Amino acid sequence: MPDAIVIGAGPNGLVGANLLCDRGWDVLVLEEQERPGGAVKTLELTEPGFRSDAFSAFFPLTVASPAMRTMDLEDHGVRWLRSPVVVAHTGSDGSCAALSLDLEQTCSSLDAFAPGDGDAWRRLYGLWERTGTHFIRALLSPFPPVRPAGRMIASLGGYRQGLRFARFSLQSVRRVAREEFRGEGGARLLAGNALHADVTPDTAGGGFFGWVLCGIGQQLGWPVPQGGAGAITDALVSRLAAGGGEVRCGARVEKVLVRGGRAHGVRLEGGEEIQARRAVLADVGAPALYEQLLEPALVPEDLREDLRRFEYDTGTVKVDWALERPIPWSAPDAARAGTVHVADGIDHLSEHAAEIVRGELPSRPFLLLGQYSHFDPTRAPAGKEAAWAYTHVPHGLEWDEGRGEEFADRMEEQVEVRAPGFRSLIRARHVFTPDRLESANRNLVGGALNGGTAQIHQTLVLRPTPGLGRPETPVRGLYLASAAAHPGGGVHGACGANAARAAIRWSALRR
Repeated sequence: MPDAIVIGAGPNGLVGANLLCDRGWDVLVLEEQERPGGAVKTLELTEPGFRSDAFSAFFPLTVASPAMRTMDLEDHGVRWLRSPVVVAHTGSDGSCAALSLDLEQTCSSLDAFAPGDGDAWRRLYGLWERTGTHFIRALLSPFPPVRPAGRMIASLGGYRQGLRFARFSLQSVRRVAREEFRGEGGARLLAGNALHADVTPDTAGGGFFGWVLCGIGQQLGWPVPQGGAGAITDALVSRLAAGGGEVRCGARVEKVLVRGGRAHGVRLEGGEEIQARRAVLADVGAPALYEQLLEPALVPEDLREDLRRFEYDTGTVKVDWALERPIPWSAPDAARAGTVHVADGIDHLSEHAAEIVRGELPSRPFLLLGQYSHFDPTRAPAGKEAAWAYTHVPHGLEWDEGRGEEFADRMEEQVEVRAPGFRSLIRARHVFTPDRLESANRNLVGGALNGGTAQIHQTLVLRPTPGLGRPETPVRGLYLASAAAHPGGGVHGACGANAARAAIRWSALRR
C-alpha cells in the first residue's frame, strides 16, 4: 500500500509525487493515458522525423519556478536551448517588435517604433529586476504568500511605491501601453503576451500579465528542451523512479474512496481498488474532481453552487506543420525568434478577443507560433522545419473535420501575409480542434489550456472557487493538484508542489 496516490501524470502530478518521495513517502502515480506527461509530450504528429510538441511548447515559467528548480531537470537529461530573439510580434506591413535576450537589442527594436520607447522598456524591466524574483515566489507559493510578498513590497521602496505598483498591476494592457510607450511596439509585446491566456488587451490586470512574461523573457529567455517538451516529462519520471516512486499508465481512476471523511484510496475503471495510507493528490480539473471522482454527498452544497459558475479559459485550435524549409519571414527578427506573435497591433488583438466573446470564430486569428530549426536541429531532418501555431476560439462550437481544416487554412493565411511562400513549403500538417485536444487529454476541456480562466474573478483566493486559494478540499487527505488550483496554468509545477506540501503538513499534524 503506497503512502500517497497521485491521480494524473502531468507536470503538476509528477512534481507533487517527486516532492513526496523526497520526504520518504511511497508514491504511486496513476495515469489513464498510455504514456505520462499530460500536456507535456513530444510526438511525430505530421511526418516521421518531425518532432512536434503536442501541447505545451515553450517554458518560461518552468525555468523561473522554484518548485521546478528543485527537480534538477538538467541532472536527468534536460538540456535547455534558447533562441536569440525570445519573441517577435510581426505585423502584416512588415514591422516587427522583438524581445531579445540582449536588452539593448530589445530597446533598439522598440525605439524603431518611437524614439524613447527603449528607455521606457528599461524602466519597466528595471522594475522587474527589483521585484520579479520575489513576485514569482509569491505567485507560485501556497496562499497567502506572506514572506515572499513581504520581500516584494520591501523591494519596491516604500508605501507610495507599493501603491503605484498596485495601480500598475490592475491596469489593462491598453492603459499601460498608453502611459509607458509612445509607439506601438511595446503595446504589441505586452498585449501578445497577455493573450497567451484569455487576458485581452482591455482586461483589468492584462498589462501586468504581459509585463511578467516579458520580464521573464528578458531575464531568462523562453527556453525549450533539446529534442522536445517530452524531455521534461522523461526527467520527472526518471527522478521519481530514482526516489522509489512508480508511474502506472493505462489506469483510469473512476472514484476517490472516502471513509470517515478522509480519502483512503481510489477505485479504477474496471473495479480495482488501491488504498493509500496518507493522501490522495488529484491532478485533474476541479469540476472533474468534485462532480465525477467524489460522491455528491461529499461535496458541500455551496461548493457545488460555486462550481456551476466555474469558467474555463477559451478553447484552442492548434496546427503542427512539417515544412520543406524554415518559414520565410519578411521581418528578419521573426526568423531569429523561437516564438512569433502573428497579428497586427493592439486594435487587431482587441478585435480578435471581441469576436471570441461574441461566440464567433476570429476572422483574422491571432497566432502564437513556434519554430526551432535555427536553434534546435534535432526537431526535424536537416534543412527542414517543425513548426506549430495555436489560436483561441470560443466554446460551444461544433467541430467536424471540415471546419477544423477550413479554420487551419485561415490560420495559415495569416502567416502567408507575413511570410510569402509559406504555404508552398507545407509537406504535411496536423490539426488539433478543441474536441480533439480534449480527447487527447481530458484536462483540456473544450481545448482550454490553463485549467480555468486567468481573469481576475477566478484567480488567487477565487481559484477554483471563492475560498483560500489552497489545495485542501472538504475531504481530509484529498488535495487538488492541477492547474484548476492556485496559481493556475503553466508548466511550473507549483499546483502539484503546493498540494504535496499541504499533504506533508497534514500528515505531520496527524502524527
